[in-house]
Amino acid sequence: MIKCNECGYENMDGLDYCDSCGAKLGAAGQPGVAEPAPAPPASDAPTAAIAPAAAQPESQAAAGTAAEQTPAADAAGTQEAAPAVEPAPVEPAPTPPTGAAAAPAVKAKLKLIRGGNRPGQEFPLEEGNNLVGRWDPETGAFPEVDLEADDPEAKISRKHALIRVVGDKLTIEDIGSLNGTYVNRGTRLTVGTPQDLKNGDEIIIGKTFLRVVVEPVS
Repeated sequence: MIKCNECGYENMDGLDYCDSCGAKLGAAGQPGVAEPAPAPPASDAPTAAIAPAAAQPESQAAAGTAAEQTPAADAAGTQEAAPAVEPAPVEPAPTPPTGAAAAPAVKAKLKLIRGGNRPGQEFPLEEGNNLVGRWDPETGAFPEVDLEADDPEAKISRKHALIRVVGDKLTIEDIGSLNGTYVNRGTRLTVGTPQDLKNGDEIIIGKTFLRVVVEPVS
């Protein structure tokens, strides 16, 4: 018989566990001794104990580092970007006014050489049209070459001739005068037909003689 050490029940030989309480019985022919539960291996205890304190995985460490850097990065991100400095506008070169008269290539004038009351009087010629005649009191028009003071006998029409200066070219044409226009004592000019002029030419209008003077622009 095998006596259970737990409850004292007498069990038949050959049984491993007590029929009364179920405790482990001892070896056959010996009093039943409960076998202690096997202890876990010695190496397992330290491993389990220190497992939580072991080094964290690299991914967790990296996450922790990123978390530590996040506030600084966020602070930097919240800073306003400095405004871009725009280049100073380039002002275009000034454009000459449309239709402005070009500067004359030569300086031209008429010089009174005979007749009239003002020998040696000069009349500058402008670029473009220059009317030769006398002041008209009815219209108040003043010709560019006004010979009113040099024509006491009124031989010069109020609108006698037209001298045109274009660059270095000069022309003269009669515009319907009473006594005609002459160049270098030639034939009377046909009304409305221009004739070229050059330096030194002589123009006769009524009883007044004029010399053409052309000088290059210095």
